Amino acid sequence: MLWLKKGKKRVMIIGLDGVPYTLVKKFCADGTWKFMEGLSKSGALKQMEVTLPEISAVSWPSFMTGKNPGEHGIYGFTEFAEGSYEIRYPNFKDLKTQTFWDTLGEKKKQCIVLNQPGTYPARAIPGILVSGFVAIELSKAVQPLRYLAQLRRMNYQVDIDTHRCRSDHDQMFRELEHTLNLRKQAVEFFWDEIDWDLFEVVKTGTDRLQHYLFDAVENEGHQRHGQAIAYYKKIEEFIQHCWQLFYKGQSADIEGDGFYMLSDHGFCSIKREVYLNAWLRKNGYLEFEKEPPEELKDLKKESKAFALDPSRIYLHRKGRFPQGFISDSQAEQLRKELKEKLLNLEFEGEKVLRHVYFPEEIYSGPEVHRAPDIILVSKPGFDLKGNITKLEIFGNTDLTGMHTYDDAFFWAKECNQEKIRITGLSEIFIEKLI
Repeated sequence: MLWLKKGKKRVMIIGLDGVPYTLVKKFCADGTWKFMEGLSKSGALKQMEVTLPEISAVSWPSFMTGKNPGEHGIYGFTEFAEGSYEIRYPNFKDLKTQTFWDTLGEKKKQCIVLNQPGTYPARAIPGILVSGFVAIELSKAVQPLRYLAQLRRMNYQVDIDTHRCRSDHDQMFRELEHTLNLRKQAVEFFWDEIDWDLFEVVKTGTDRLQHYLFDAVENEGHQRHGQAIAYYKKIEEFIQHCWQLFYKGQSADIEGDGFYMLSDHGFCSIKREVYLNAWLRKNGYLEFEKEPPEELKDLKKESKAFALDPSRIYLHRKGRFPQGFISDSQAEQLRKELKEKLLNLEFEGEKVLRHVYFPEEIYSGPEVHRAPDIILVSKPGFDLKGNITKLEIFGNTDLTGMHTYDDAFFWAKECNQEKIRITGLSEIFIEKLI
């Protein structure tokens, strides 16, 4: 064990996956988060925008690289294999740009990064990395590998059992508390392992709770409301514990300096799920060879467009897909046609979409050619889906919470930026240490 050198300038980052700015403000106002209330008054609590689509698979790479998807190359949890209709799952190896941990390493700075989504399989960084969601095997989620044995001894768990916990909420709360305790144990174990410059830990349980029981978070009359609030109070205790560890080590001259918190997207309650492929089918842009279709390669070659989760529409372009036939000139007209129709999509008299973007409007960089042809942003409450078996455009499942792109949060002791974007955070951390 190495003891931290006293008085060394350091940075600590806590990530709370999916926690919206509006919820942080509410908890500070109603007394749920008393410690955070003090921080909101003594520091800068900011509402933050994230990159699109507003999902962890895209937001966390944007955070860790300071780049938009047109540069880092990740557009979702899934993507089409090149020249194919086959679906693949991008991982850390697919990231096209270096992270801010790598940049700090070039300046001889060391980082400890725990439970960071989007970093599986783990690779060597200047310091220590324990991958977060979606880490399938713990043995491939740890670098250096010598720390694997210790994590196994503590029965370290990357995430809750999402499949089971989605329907068994008693089990969900048990696992949320258990994984939070494991994260605390991991922080304490790694704290003195190396003389680090930056320490980061991410909690993803908040996102899980909000997907499955956001109605319980918001509604005081919900039978699970008390359990939900109790979990958030434990989250705040975890934040306070990290705060005390950080300043006990004299990592800053002024309390609050060097300590940062953020989420990777916001959240709101679901009114309706919106099945984009059902809309494309009803409007004559998509047909399948068999019913129900099993995968997108079951589409008829005459199909003009199809969607992937959560909000990505691809045109059946010549040269991009095996049976693609739409030329560049045809694509220009088709995407304008789709945009006009989609912006008029309504549910019970309410417009469903806020924005319909083309990739060149929101992305830049050498990976833009791999972007979807159309990127949608819904109004709060309309959760866009790429399901291919649904026949109706609107529906609901057991999920009660969905992501938002403009309601993430960022906290720092000082922040003079008027508009905060997730791609700008890495510069703040680098400037603090270099």
